[in-house]
Amino acid sequence: MKKTILFPTLLFCAFFQLSAQENSKKPQELREVTITKTKKAIEQRADRTIFDFANQPSLSSGSVLEGLKKLPGLIASDIAGMMYQGKQLDVYMDGRPLNISSNELNGFLEGMPANAIERIEIVTQPGAEFPATSGGAILNIITNKNAKNFLSATYTNSTNVTTYDQLRWRVNNSVLLNAKNKYFGWQLNMGQNYRESAMWSSFVNDIIGGTRLLSTTDSDRTNRTNFIKSAVTFDLKKDRLLLNYDVNYNNNGSDTQSNGPGFSTQDASNSKGWRQDAVATYQKRFEDKTKKLDFKFNFNRNQNDFVLNSLGVALPVLDNSSDQKFYNFKFDYSQPIAFSDEGKISFGSLHEGLSFQTQNRGVTNLDYQRKTTAGYFELQTKFKSMSFILGGRAEDYSISGKANNTDLTPFKQFRFFPNASAQYNFNKSVFFNVNYNKKIMLPSTSALNPNNTSYQNPTISNQGNPNLQPTIYDNYEVKLSAYDYAFIGYSVSSAKNQVIQRVNLNSNVVTNTNENISELKVHNFNIGMPIPYMLFTKGLAETMKMNVNPDEMNFLFVYAAYQLHQIPAIETKGFWVYNVMSQIVLPSKIKFVTNFSYITAKGNYYYFIANKPFNNTVDLSLSKKFLKDQLSISINADDIFNSNRFVFNSYNTSLLLSNKMDSRRFGFSINYKIPTKNKLARETPILLNKDKKEETGIIGN
Repeated sequence: MKKTILFPTLLFCAFFQLSAQENSKKPQELREVTITKTKKAIEQRADRTIFDFANQPSLSSGSVLEGLKKLPGLIASDIAGMMYQGKQLDVYMDGRPLNISSNELNGFLEGMPANAIERIEIVTQPGAEFPATSGGAILNIITNKNAKNFLSATYTNSTNVTTYDQLRWRVNNSVLLNAKNKYFGWQLNMGQNYRESAMWSSFVNDIIGGTRLLSTTDSDRTNRTNFIKSAVTFDLKKDRLLLNYDVNYNNNGSDTQSNGPGFSTQDASNSKGWRQDAVATYQKRFEDKTKKLDFKFNFNRNQNDFVLNSLGVALPVLDNSSDQKFYNFKFDYSQPIAFSDEGKISFGSLHEGLSFQTQNRGVTNLDYQRKTTAGYFELQTKFKSMSFILGGRAEDYSISGKANNTDLTPFKQFRFFPNASAQYNFNKSVFFNVNYNKKIMLPSTSALNPNNTSYQNPTISNQGNPNLQPTIYDNYEVKLSAYDYAFIGYSVSSAKNQVIQRVNLNSNVVTNTNENISELKVHNFNIGMPIPYMLFTKGLAETMKMNVNPDEMNFLFVYAAYQLHQIPAIETKGFWVYNVMSQIVLPSKIKFVTNFSYITAKGNYYYFIANKPFNNTVDLSLSKKFLKDQLSISINADDIFNSNRFVFNSYNTSLLLSNKMDSRRFGFSINYKIPTKNKLARETPILLNKDKKEETGIIGN
């Protein structure tokens, strides 16, 4: 295993050493330079990694969830949730928390087309300005796109098919309309997603002397999603007022044939969900453009209904619903400081509340209330090549409620969460960074929900745990990054009261729930390195002299990580994560991209042990732009060897869990920017390296 990453490690060191030597040379003469700003496929910053989705057909051909699974270092599974480089992810959209997780989150991301996404930001070191409830890291899905002066429109379509036992279609369409003038701008993004899919699952009791089949399920699923995202921006001299309203409706059905000891059922489930999100933001600006004051109010409502019927049974087997209301008000202020280069101070406050009720057959069995009040202060300084960040966030929590008329364990605490970061810049493109922060993660409402909102039969039971307690994290990380694509790092996340998923076996009944464990440590070593193909023909020295855009050259990007989950009183084993992406620019500027992902077996993933390698896929895509880049067409083939499956043992049980989806798919995508006849129309430039509080789009700013 060590030899597997030896070459990328040595190449990284040589790459770093040679780039440092090149930057140490004094310039001999001044030349005229033309600077062209381009969007990067990957951008490394001190506290986050940014992935461009809009211009990467290999990521944007299917659903958001399918695109996320291709990102190096990200693990997304139905069994243990979503992690990035060993850190549990809190998922945001346009800078606002989704407040959903587990199966609901995967279903939501499956229903959203990836070609509606501009970029993905993974904040690996959330500072004091982010809520302390962000836990280990934040995955921020940015859907906003820049408005144009005068009216413009973009149409996107993605069509895919799978051919297993039958032909299944996955089609999404969306239209983006936007316009902007000197007084206001508006944007309307609407679309639909139709997705047919299959899933085959089994639960086996692997006992000494043989195996006993507990359950097999053959599910044929149909998901329908419609969404509208709207925004209006008013320019009030130097200030701005932003109004956003988003609505998402899904109607998902599944027909399942289930078999087990002594039973055979034909079941039909239906899940409907409404998600509404409204935001008002006022941005106060000053003569000094580096001084900022923002006020934001956000209201969100998420309603879900789930019904499971079984052939031959008069009444529904399950009839569950939930209603979540969330509000948030905050302000953020920042201004520069005079005693350091590019230094600034930031402070702000937040107040939010959440109300969550669940019903079983019309009877309320959980009434959960949560309120949080917070304030933060952060100082950023820079002295020559050294940068420092020091901050702290204080949060006061009040959590209470009732489950089946029994009071929940209350959580009323005041906590302080420090964060610190130091960075040494060898030059503008190479830096070494160390980080520490303390965070908390409150249990998601989907994990608290005592009702089953997925599926059950006589031997399978799924339910939440309304008595879950918050998790406290201490996160440490060191990282060396060079030229956005190359990096090497190590992180450890130490958690108290970690919420984990447990699958247990009780009298031949499989129970799937969530519980707290006293302590968990996740160690993660990772390295990423681009290897230009010209390196093998021209050598390292000549390659380093080339001033080319990595997104337009032929190269191999290699990512490798070793992850170890330490749980008290359990002897755990680590696992390796590999991702290899090859980009070749063919004649006529046709881009050919190959993605290979692989996670080794026998390692502990929380309380699960991988029996076979998982996330094991090979994906191919060909793309080209036409009509002066107004038309983009791509064709894709995912999981071409049909090797992506999940087979896990549940720790301290004889259970063997197997899951296979129709992941091998073939399709095409079209993105067409309808041309405007107005010669004065121009697009606001996208600058990924702008300050994180000054995004350029008008949705979710």
